[in-house]
Amino acid sequence: MLRAFFIVGPTATGKSDLAADIACEVGAEIVNADAFQIYRGLNLLTAKPDAATLGKVPHHLIGTIPLTEDMNAEKFRQAAICAIQEINSRGKLAIVVGGSGLYIRALTHGLASLPKSDPQLREKLNLMTLEDLHAELTKLDPETAQKIDTKNRRRLVRSVEICLLTGKPASEVVAEGVNLGSLPDARLRSAPAAPGVFVFRDREELYNRINQRVESMFRDDVIGEVRAAGLTSETASQMIGLREIRELLAGNKSCSQCLAEIQQATRRYAKRQLTWFRRQTNFAPLNLSLLTHNEALKWISLRILSEAGTRND
Repeated sequence: MLRAFFIVGPTATGKSDLAADIACEVGAEIVNADAFQIYRGLNLLTAKPDAATLGKVPHHLIGTIPLTEDMNAEKFRQAAICAIQEINSRGKLAIVVGGSGLYIRALTHGLASLPKSDPQLREKLNLMTLEDLHAELTKLDPETAQKIDTKNRRRLVRSVEICLLTGKPASEVVAEGVNLGSLPDARLRSAPAAPGVFVFRDREELYNRINQRVESMFRDDVIGEVRAAGLTSETASQMIGLREIRELLAGNKSCSQCLAEIQQATRRYAKRQLTWFRRQTNFAPLNLSLLTHNEALKWISLRILSEAGTRND
Protein backbone atom coordinates (compact mmCIF):
# COMPACT_ATOMS: atom_id res chain seq x y z
CA MET A 1 0.00 0.00 0.00
CA LEU A 2 1.33 3.46 -0.91
CA ARG A 3 2.12 5.76 2.00
CA ALA A 4 1.04 9.28 1.10
CA PHE A 5 -0.55 12.25 2.83
CA PHE A 6 -2.37 14.95 0.82
CA ILE A 7 -2.26 18.72 1.27
CA VAL A 8 -4.71 20.24 -1.20
CA GLY A 9 -6.41 23.57 -1.74
CA PRO A 10 -6.80 26.58 -4.02
CA THR A 11 -3.98 28.49 -5.65
CA ALA A 12 -2.11 31.13 -3.60
CA THR A 13 -3.13 29.55 -0.29
CA GLY A 14 0.49 28.93 0.70
CA LYS A 15 0.51 25.15 0.27
CA SER A 16 4.06 24.90 -1.12
CA ASP A 17 5.84 26.70 1.73
CA LEU A 18 3.74 24.99 4.37
CA ALA A 19 4.19 21.52 2.87
CA ALA A 20 7.96 21.92 2.59
CA ASP A 21 8.23 22.83 6.28
CA ILE A 22 5.95 19.94 7.24
CA ALA A 23 8.03 17.54 5.17
CA CYS A 24 11.13 18.73 7.02
CA GLU A 25 9.35 18.20 10.33
CA VAL A 26 8.20 14.63 9.65
CA GLY A 27 11.00 13.46 7.34
CA ALA A 28 8.89 13.27 4.18
CA GLU A 29 9.31 14.23 0.50
CA ILE A 30 7.02 16.27 -1.73
CA VAL A 31 5.13 15.05 -4.81
CA ASN A 32 3.68 17.88 -6.90
CA ALA A 33 0.03 17.60 -7.96
CA ASP A 34 -0.29 20.86 -9.88
CA ALA A 35 -1.19 20.30 -13.53
CA PHE A 36 1.01 23.17 -14.73
CA GLN A 37 3.93 23.14 -12.32
CA ILE A 38 4.74 19.71 -13.71
CA TYR A 39 5.87 21.47 -16.90
CA ARG A 40 9.48 22.52 -17.52
CA GLY A 41 9.75 26.28 -17.87
CA LEU A 42 7.32 29.15 -17.21
CA ASN A 43 8.29 29.09 -13.54
CA LEU A 44 6.85 32.54 -12.84
CA LEU A 45 3.58 31.97 -14.67
CA THR A 46 2.93 28.69 -12.88
CA ALA A 47 4.08 30.02 -9.48
CA LYS A 48 6.53 27.20 -8.91
CA PRO A 49 8.11 27.08 -5.43
CA ASP A 50 11.25 29.19 -5.24
CA ALA A 51 14.76 27.74 -4.91
CA ALA A 52 14.79 28.15 -1.12
CA THR A 53 11.57 26.12 -0.76
CA LEU A 54 12.71 23.45 -3.21
CA GLY A 55 15.99 23.15 -1.32
CA LYS A 56 14.37 22.24 1.99
CA VAL A 57 13.35 18.69 0.99
CA PRO A 58 13.31 16.61 -2.22
CA HIS A 59 10.50 17.59 -4.59
CA HIS A 60 9.15 15.33 -7.35
CA LEU A 61 7.18 16.06 -10.56
CA ILE A 62 8.06 19.74 -10.71
CA GLY A 63 9.43 20.87 -14.07
CA THR A 64 9.70 17.35 -15.46
CA ILE A 65 7.53 17.56 -18.61
CA PRO A 66 8.38 19.63 -21.73
CA LEU A 67 5.91 22.37 -22.63
CA THR A 68 5.23 20.67 -25.96
CA GLU A 69 3.84 17.50 -24.35
CA ASP A 70 0.17 16.95 -23.56
CA MET A 71 -0.70 15.78 -20.05
CA ASN A 72 -3.74 14.12 -18.56
CA ALA A 73 -4.82 12.50 -15.31
CA GLU A 74 -3.66 9.01 -16.29
CA LYS A 75 -0.14 10.17 -17.19
CA PHE A 76 0.04 12.08 -13.92
CA ARG A 77 -1.25 9.12 -11.93
CA GLN A 78 1.38 6.79 -13.36
CA ALA A 79 4.19 9.28 -12.71
CA ALA A 80 2.95 10.07 -9.20
CA ILE A 81 2.66 6.40 -8.22
CA CYS A 82 6.24 5.81 -9.38
CA ALA A 83 7.43 8.80 -7.35
CA ILE A 84 5.54 7.71 -4.23
CA GLN A 85 6.85 4.16 -4.52
CA GLU A 86 10.39 5.48 -4.83
CA ILE A 87 9.94 7.65 -1.74
CA ASN A 88 8.34 4.80 0.22
CA SER A 89 11.20 2.48 -0.76
CA ARG A 90 13.51 4.73 1.26
CA GLY A 91 11.24 4.40 4.27
CA LYS A 92 9.78 7.88 3.86
CA LEU A 93 6.29 9.31 3.58
CA ALA A 94 5.21 11.11 0.40
CA ILE A 95 3.30 14.37 0.83
CA VAL A 96 1.21 15.07 -2.27
CA VAL A 97 0.68 18.81 -2.67
CA GLY A 98 -1.43 20.65 -5.22
CA GLY A 99 -4.67 22.18 -6.36
CA SER A 100 -5.51 20.20 -9.52
CA GLY A 101 -8.57 18.37 -8.26
CA LEU A 102 -8.90 15.89 -11.11
CA TYR A 103 -5.25 14.84 -10.85
CA ILE A 104 -5.54 14.36 -7.11
CA ARG A 105 -8.80 12.44 -7.38
CA ALA A 106 -7.34 10.24 -10.11
CA LEU A 107 -4.51 9.36 -7.73
CA THR A 108 -6.74 8.72 -4.71
CA HIS A 109 -9.45 6.80 -6.60
CA GLY A 110 -7.68 5.16 -9.51
CA LEU A 111 -8.76 5.06 -13.14
CA ALA A 112 -10.48 2.64 -15.47
CA SER A 113 -10.68 2.82 -19.25
CA LEU A 114 -13.41 4.39 -21.33
CA PRO A 115 -13.80 3.90 -25.08
CA LYS A 116 -11.21 5.96 -26.93
CA SER A 117 -12.18 9.15 -28.69
CA ASP A 118 -13.34 8.95 -32.28
CA PRO A 119 -10.85 11.05 -34.31
CA GLN A 120 -13.41 12.13 -36.89
CA LEU A 121 -15.92 13.13 -34.21
CA ARG A 122 -13.23 14.96 -32.23
CA GLU A 123 -12.16 16.86 -35.35
CA LYS A 124 -15.74 17.91 -36.01
CA LEU A 125 -16.27 19.05 -32.42
CA ASN A 126 -13.01 20.99 -32.38
CA LEU A 127 -14.31 23.12 -35.28
CA MET A 128 -17.35 24.23 -33.24
CA THR A 129 -17.42 27.46 -31.26
CA LEU A 130 -17.71 27.40 -27.47
CA GLU A 131 -21.28 28.66 -27.77
CA ASP A 132 -22.25 25.91 -30.22
CA LEU A 133 -20.59 23.24 -28.07
CA HIS A 134 -22.50 24.42 -25.02
CA ALA A 135 -25.75 24.54 -26.98
CA GLU A 136 -25.15 20.97 -28.17
CA LEU A 137 -24.38 19.82 -24.64
CA THR A 138 -27.52 21.56 -23.37
CA LYS A 139 -29.54 19.57 -25.88
CA LEU A 140 -27.83 16.26 -25.02
CA ASP A 141 -27.41 16.73 -21.28
CA PRO A 142 -28.92 19.83 -19.61
CA GLU A 143 -27.63 18.80 -16.17
CA THR A 144 -23.97 18.75 -17.20
CA ALA A 145 -24.43 21.89 -19.30
CA GLN A 146 -25.53 23.83 -16.22
CA LYS A 147 -22.45 22.81 -14.19
CA ILE A 148 -19.63 22.84 -16.72
CA ASP A 149 -17.10 25.65 -17.22
CA THR A 150 -18.39 27.13 -20.47
CA LYS A 151 -14.98 28.59 -21.34
CA ASN A 152 -13.11 25.29 -21.07
CA ARG A 153 -13.12 23.96 -24.63
CA ARG A 154 -11.49 20.65 -23.71
CA ARG A 155 -14.16 19.79 -21.15
CA LEU A 156 -17.00 20.88 -23.42
CA VAL A 157 -15.66 18.78 -26.29
CA ARG A 158 -15.15 15.73 -24.10
CA SER A 159 -18.59 16.06 -22.50
CA VAL A 160 -20.36 16.25 -25.85
CA GLU A 161 -18.17 13.45 -27.15
CA ILE A 162 -19.11 11.16 -24.25
CA CYS A 163 -22.80 11.84 -24.88
CA LEU A 164 -22.48 10.99 -28.55
CA LEU A 165 -20.22 7.96 -28.08
CA THR A 166 -22.28 6.36 -25.30
CA GLY A 167 -25.72 7.47 -26.41
CA LYS A 168 -26.36 8.62 -22.84
CA PRO A 169 -26.33 11.99 -21.06
CA ALA A 170 -22.90 12.65 -19.62
CA SER A 171 -24.46 13.13 -16.18
CA GLU A 172 -25.86 9.59 -16.38
CA VAL A 173 -22.43 8.27 -17.28
CA VAL A 174 -20.99 10.15 -14.30
CA ALA A 175 -23.57 8.50 -12.07
CA GLU A 176 -22.28 5.16 -13.28
CA GLY A 177 -18.79 6.04 -12.13
CA VAL A 178 -17.29 8.24 -14.82
CA ASN A 179 -15.83 11.67 -14.06
CA LEU A 180 -15.65 13.98 -17.06
CA GLY A 181 -13.46 16.87 -16.07
CA SER A 182 -10.44 16.88 -18.35
CA LEU A 183 -9.86 13.15 -18.31
CA PRO A 184 -9.40 12.17 -21.96
CA ASP A 185 -10.24 8.48 -21.83
CA ALA A 186 -10.68 7.56 -18.20
CA ARG A 187 -13.21 7.15 -15.45
CA LEU A 188 -12.78 7.15 -11.70
CA ARG A 189 -13.31 4.21 -9.41
CA SER A 190 -14.43 4.44 -5.80
CA ALA A 191 -11.70 4.03 -3.20
CA PRO A 192 -11.14 4.31 0.57
CA ALA A 193 -10.67 7.85 1.83
CA ALA A 194 -7.07 9.01 1.60
CA PRO A 195 -5.49 10.83 4.56
CA GLY A 196 -5.00 14.53 4.05
CA VAL A 197 -6.06 18.12 4.68
CA PHE A 198 -7.86 20.71 2.58
CA VAL A 199 -6.29 24.09 3.33
CA PHE A 200 -7.95 27.38 2.43
CA ARG A 201 -8.16 31.02 3.49
CA ASP A 202 -10.91 33.58 3.97
CA ARG A 203 -11.97 34.84 0.55
CA GLU A 204 -10.80 38.44 0.94
CA GLU A 205 -7.37 37.36 2.13
CA LEU A 206 -7.05 34.74 -0.62
CA TYR A 207 -8.02 37.22 -3.33
CA ASN A 208 -5.51 39.76 -2.00
CA ARG A 209 -2.79 37.10 -2.08
CA ILE A 210 -3.71 36.26 -5.68
CA ASN A 211 -3.62 39.91 -6.75
CA GLN A 212 -0.25 40.47 -5.08
CA ARG A 213 1.22 37.32 -6.61
CA VAL A 214 0.23 38.34 -10.13
CA GLU A 215 1.72 41.80 -9.57
CA SER A 216 4.94 40.13 -8.37
CA MET A 217 5.00 37.96 -11.50
CA PHE A 218 4.93 41.05 -13.69
CA ARG A 219 7.66 42.76 -11.67
CA ASP A 220 9.81 39.64 -12.15
CA ASP A 221 9.28 39.78 -15.95
CA VAL A 222 6.73 37.06 -16.61
CA ILE A 223 6.21 38.77 -19.97
CA GLY A 224 9.78 37.98 -20.99
CA GLU A 225 9.35 34.44 -19.74
CA VAL A 226 6.32 33.88 -21.97
CA ARG A 227 8.02 35.56 -24.92
CA ALA A 228 10.86 33.03 -24.71
CA ALA A 229 8.65 29.98 -24.10
CA GLY A 230 8.06 28.88 -27.69
CA LEU A 231 5.45 26.29 -28.67
CA THR A 232 3.14 24.79 -26.06
CA SER A 233 0.90 21.74 -26.15
CA GLU A 234 -2.88 21.95 -25.94
CA THR A 235 -2.71 21.14 -22.23
CA ALA A 236 0.10 23.56 -21.43
CA SER A 237 -1.70 26.30 -23.37
CA GLN A 238 -4.46 26.26 -20.74
CA MET A 239 -2.17 27.85 -18.13
CA ILE A 240 -3.87 30.88 -16.65
CA GLY A 241 -2.23 33.99 -18.03
CA LEU A 242 -0.55 32.44 -21.07
CA ARG A 243 -3.21 33.51 -23.55
CA GLU A 244 -3.50 36.97 -21.98
CA ILE A 245 0.25 37.64 -22.11
CA ARG A 246 0.49 36.38 -25.68
CA GLU A 247 -2.25 38.82 -26.63
CA LEU A 248 -0.27 41.55 -24.87
CA LEU A 249 2.84 40.61 -26.84
CA ALA A 250 0.79 40.73 -30.05
CA GLY A 251 -0.21 44.31 -29.20
CA ASN A 252 -3.86 43.48 -28.60
CA LYS A 253 -4.04 44.76 -25.02
CA SER A 254 -2.21 46.93 -22.53
CA CYS A 255 -0.02 45.68 -19.70
CA SER A 256 -2.46 46.94 -17.06
CA GLN A 257 -5.38 45.26 -18.83
CA CYS A 258 -3.44 42.01 -19.10
CA LEU A 259 -2.50 42.06 -15.42
CA ALA A 260 -6.10 42.73 -14.34
CA GLU A 261 -7.45 39.93 -16.55
CA ILE A 262 -4.97 37.41 -15.12
CA GLN A 263 -5.88 38.44 -11.58
CA GLN A 264 -9.56 37.98 -12.35
CA ALA A 265 -9.04 34.62 -14.09
CA THR A 266 -6.95 33.37 -11.16
CA ARG A 267 -9.56 34.45 -8.61
CA ARG A 268 -12.24 32.61 -10.59
CA TYR A 269 -10.04 29.53 -10.77
CA ALA A 270 -9.51 29.63 -7.00
CA LYS A 271 -13.27 29.82 -6.49
CA ARG A 272 -13.76 26.72 -8.66
CA GLN A 273 -11.02 24.91 -6.73
CA LEU A 274 -12.71 25.71 -3.42
CA THR A 275 -16.00 24.33 -4.70
CA TRP A 276 -14.32 21.20 -6.06
CA PHE A 277 -12.47 20.26 -2.88
CA ARG A 278 -15.47 20.93 -0.66
CA ARG A 279 -17.67 18.66 -2.78
CA GLN A 280 -15.28 15.99 -4.03
CA THR A 281 -13.05 15.12 -1.09
CA ASN A 282 -13.25 14.10 2.54
CA PHE A 283 -9.99 15.78 3.51
CA ALA A 284 -10.09 17.57 6.88
CA PRO A 285 -10.65 21.33 6.26
CA LEU A 286 -8.17 23.80 7.75
CA ASN A 287 -8.62 27.57 7.50
CA LEU A 288 -5.11 29.05 7.39
CA SER A 289 -6.54 32.53 8.00
CA LEU A 290 -7.18 31.51 11.60
CA LEU A 291 -3.70 30.11 12.28
CA THR A 292 -0.11 31.24 12.20
CA HIS A 293 2.27 29.36 9.95
CA ASN A 294 3.75 27.52 12.94
CA GLU A 295 0.32 26.62 14.32
CA ALA A 296 -0.72 25.13 10.96
CA LEU A 297 2.62 23.34 10.74
CA LYS A 298 2.13 21.76 14.15
CA TRP A 299 -1.53 20.84 13.50
CA ILE A 300 -0.84 19.06 10.21
CA SER A 301 2.36 17.40 11.47
CA LEU A 302 0.47 15.94 14.42
CA ARG A 303 -2.26 14.70 12.07
CA ILE A 304 0.34 12.99 9.89
CA LEU A 305 1.93 11.32 12.91
CA SER A 306 -1.52 10.27 14.13
CA GLU A 307 -2.34 8.73 10.74
CA ALA A 308 0.98 6.85 10.83
CA GLY A 309 0.23 5.55 14.30
CA THR A 310 -3.22 4.38 13.21
CA ARG A 311 -1.72 2.43 10.28
CA ASN A 312 0.88 0.85 12.53
CA ASP A 313 -1.81 -0.27 14.95
